Amino acid sequence: MTSEKRPQYDKDGMTQWHWRVVNKENFELGNRTQIGTFSVIDAKNGVVIKDDVKIGWNCTILSYSSIDEKSGQVILEKNSKIGSNSVIFPNVTVGENSIVGANSLVNHSIPPNEIWIGSPAKKIKNL
Repeated sequence: MTSEKRPQYDKDGMTQWHWRVVNKENFELGNRTQIGTFSVIDAKNGVVIKDDVKIGWNCTILSYSSIDEKSGQVILEKNSKIGSNSVIFPNVTVGENSIVGANSLVNHSIPPNEIWIGSPAKKIKNL
């Protein structure tokens, strides 16, 4: 999806591009974003996706986890990139221009201009 055309949500939060937002009233989407098919965003405590962000297919972004009762806003800063099959936990910010590799689990905030990969994600280099 590119957000030149804005998402339209059905009653379950599913978009025309087959990604879903739960609690969409707490979801902010920037311009020129791309979100892959089958991704799910739980915005219970707020999710902000800024301009020019790219999210691969089948990603999960959680602002609340019932397993461990963690909660908090998730922010994907401008021009950040999230690889396919990645999971972003609550209370995490992915910094501007940073990259999260495919199949990564992000449970800590990532500073700007860094590449993180793994489960849990670890820094591998600066950009």
